[in-house]
Amino acid sequence: MTDASPALLLLLLSLGLCCPGAQGQRITVTAKFYNSKSTHPQSGKSLELECTNSQDSGVSWIRQDKAGTLHFIVYISALSKPTFKGNQMTSSRYGVSKSGRSYRLTVTSFKAQDEGIYFCTVNYNQVLYFSSGLPAFFPVTTTAAPVTSVAPTTQGSRVTKRDVCLQSHEAETSKEKEMNFFCEVFVWVPLTGACLLVLLVLVITIVLCRSKSHPEPLQMFQRAEPSPPAQWAFWLFPSRIYRVTRTQ
Repeated sequence: MTDASPALLLLLLSLGLCCPGAQGQRITVTAKFYNSKSTHPQSGKSLELECTNSQDSGVSWIRQDKAGTLHFIVYISALSKPTFKGNQMTSSRYGVSKSGRSYRLTVTSFKAQDEGIYFCTVNYNQVLYFSSGLPAFFPVTTTAAPVTSVAPTTQGSRVTKRDVCLQSHEAETSKEKEMNFFCEVFVWVPLTGACLLVLLVLVITIVLCRSKSHPEPLQMFQRAEPSPPAQWAFWLFPSRIYRVTRTQ
């Protein structure tokens, strides 16, 4: 953009000063591929673009790159005289021609740096007319994903979603059983110990109560008063003691 030609400066000046709808005759500007069958450029091959307008006046070709920057290419006068960037009369990258009201631009060897949207403009009666943008990009190539073959499964090795669910359910069931077993151990062992302790206390209480209500035979014998002429005989039974006195 720093080496702008007078045609480019004229274009920028026209963009700033003129506006569509100014008084005067309105013209039509159209840009298209010269070969109607060609819709995308091919790398290393030439690409021909054609600009037509309703008035036989000079035409400028402009390219807008992917970043949105405008690049001046060439100005073609009504007398078929081209002016390239830097006031050059020829270019190694582009070729131009004129036939009637048709102004052609040829990209001699299309490369990635030539991709963009191409416009042709006409400055007529101090009004700048733009054509519709003509996109010129390489076609997008899509790479097909590799197809992987899946080996057929036999009846024995076939695993279905239901089998996986059953296996997971069985694993969860076994874990639940283990958890229930440990829970029962932690619950029943202390409970059993408490029951045994209560039973032991109950047995001790019963024994103490029976010992108080029925004194031992030896204690009764020590407390009995001696009688010399009498002979004592004792019969011991589990719950009672009988004393029999025999006189001479």
